[in-house]
This record gives sequence, structure tokens and C-alpha cells, in this order.
Amino acid sequence: MKKCFMIALALCFMLSGLALAADTVKIGLMAPLTGKWANEGQEMKQVVDLLAEELNAAGGLLGKKVEVISEDDAGDPRQGALAAQRLSTQGISSVIGTYGSSTAEAAQNIYDENDMIQIVNASTAVRLSEKGLELFFRSCPRDDEQGIVAAKTLIAKGYKNIALLHDNTSYAKGLATEVNHELKTMGINPVFFDALTPGEQDYNSILTKLKGTNPDVVFFSGYYPEAGLMLRQKKEMGWNVPFVGGDATNNPDLIKSAGKDAAVGFLLVSPPMPTDLASPEAKAFLDAFKKKYNSLPGSIWSVLAGDGFKVLCEAIKQTGSTDSRKMADYMKTKMKDFPGLTGKLGFNEKGDRVGDVYRLYMVDADGNFVLQQ
Repeated sequence: MKKCFMIALALCFMLSGLALAADTVKIGLMAPLTGKWANEGQEMKQVVDLLAEELNAAGGLLGKKVEVISEDDAGDPRQGALAAQRLSTQGISSVIGTYGSSTAEAAQNIYDENDMIQIVNASTAVRLSEKGLELFFRSCPRDDEQGIVAAKTLIAKGYKNIALLHDNTSYAKGLATEVNHELKTMGINPVFFDALTPGEQDYNSILTKLKGTNPDVVFFSGYYPEAGLMLRQKKEMGWNVPFVGGDATNNPDLIKSAGKDAAVGFLLVSPPMPTDLASPEAKAFLDAFKKKYNSLPGSIWSVLAGDGFKVLCEAIKQTGSTDSRKMADYMKTKMKDFPGLTGKLGFNEKGDRVGDVYRLYMVDADGNFVLQQ
């Protein structure tokens, strides 16, 4: 009798859960809410939560409220796979995120096997969209586009002896490989191509090794925590060679780690900073973000998560459905020049964002990222 009662109770909970699910449109967010990229993940959540609040205040989607289900991947591939598995059991047809390419890659097959759209906002590794996964999208550009811009920038600055440093992650090694290819195409053989170990506290050894190749410039394709630390330690060892970074160095915490004196003059190739977004949609969003959180978003990657949310919602609205196949078909064949927060959006047959969004920035003496071109 007791066993029958427990089964009935479990069924009640299950049915009430299904009823609740039917009352909301669920959208997933996978982000590094903890770990070394936690400030990126926390801001991604702030952006998506704000946009969901605004949408719900305006009536929601398909007559229902939108519910954002967030899972922490800690910026780690293994944790990312677990986060994807958790999201795949919650009645969600589409997920935004994540930040790192390695973590996004660990979740790709899980989402694909569960017929879920994944739209990444900062995972730029080329191979992610070369696997033929029909439900994979990205609101950010990819590394082969960045590689061309970075190589042209290094050559335009007159550098001849160019060192390339990465960190062996899918993103950083992929970007360094793209830059290496573009430089060789343009007739320049880099004097150094190797990796550091991310997460260490002392990079004097790799800096000394780099210095031994007598480069005019070092292009670092890794992330902002290591870039900031190397800038500080490079200054401490009295080596004034210029550093240029890829788009994963676009984060205000780079300045905190390096210090303003060591960071001044640092160049980086990146999509535009949030404060350089000029469209009416961007300005309205930035005003709302400042009103809610009393600050502006510091990272373009979190704003690109917002673009992912807006794209998914538009696809649900236009198809009248949360069916991932219908949404994906709409996004690839009918979504043209959609007014996102970072500019107009559309997607090619691989799910990659169409259009060039890269810019060149330099850190000034006050620690600001200043648009150069």
C-alpha cells in the first residue's frame, strides 16, 4: 500500500512538472558561471535574463512566458558535457552558449543527439561548424576570419619577425594556425610557433624563450587571464616588445591582471566593444542594462549571448513553434539582416554568422580599450 502511494505521488509530481513546462517556453543557457572565466559567464546570464524579462513584460512568446534555464560549465569541457546532459532532460529545444571552444565542442554531439539547437556566442574555432551538425549556430564570427584580419594588421604595422604563441586549446591553437597560414601566404614565416600552459602563475620561462627569437612582435591567441599576467611579467623583466592579442583578450580583467602601466599599448583584434555599438537596438539595450545592473556590460561576448537569445526568440515567433528543425530552417533560409544588438544577423548553410565584424583596439594609459579602425 505504501509503495502504491509513493508511485502515485511521483506521478503527481511528474504531471505537475509537465503542466508547468507546457506553460513556459524554455531556453537554455550554458555558461562558465564559475571558474577562471566566471565574469564572462555571469555577464552572459545577466544579459539573457534581462532580455527575457523585457520579452515577458511585452507578452512573452506564443502566449507563454519565456523561462531561461542556466547551467554552469565552469569553462571546462568535462563540466560542459555534464551541463549539456542536464539541459537535454528539461524540455528545452534550444541552448545559448558557451564561451570557450573546447567546452562548446564537448557539448556539440549531446545537443545534436537530442535534437537541440546550440548557438554559441564566443566559441570561434573553425572546426565547430565544419562537422555538418545541422542544429549548430554561432552569433560570433570564426577564427579564419579573425586570422586574416590579424595577419593583415601585423603586416600593416610593419612587423617582419613575428612570434605566434597559443595555449593548445581548440580556440587558441586554431587561431594561431590560421594566422600562421595567412602570414605564410603573404610571404612571412613566423620566427616562433609554440604553446604555453594555461593557468600557471609564472610565465618567465616562455617569455625568455620568446625573447631568444628576437621578435618584432608577439601575437598571443589565448585568453585574457594569461595575456594580462604575461604583460605584467614582461614589463617586470624589462622586455618592451609589443604584444598583440586575439579576441579572447577582450575583457576588462586583462587590465586588472596586467596593471595599466604594463597593458598600455596592447593591441587586440576583436568584435566591437559594447560601448562602440551604435545601432538603436544596441543603445536601448545598453540603457536598460545600466538601469538594471548600474553598469555597462564589459564584454562583447555577453552581448553576443544576447544576440543568440534574440535570434532564437525570433525563430520561435516566426515559425510559431519550438521545433528545433523548423527553427533552424528558418534561421538558415529566411533570417536576413535581423537587427541584433551587435549588428545585422544572418546565417549561412553551416550555421555561421554572415558578415565581417572584427575591429582593432589599443589599450590607452587609463586602461581603456580604444577603437583604432
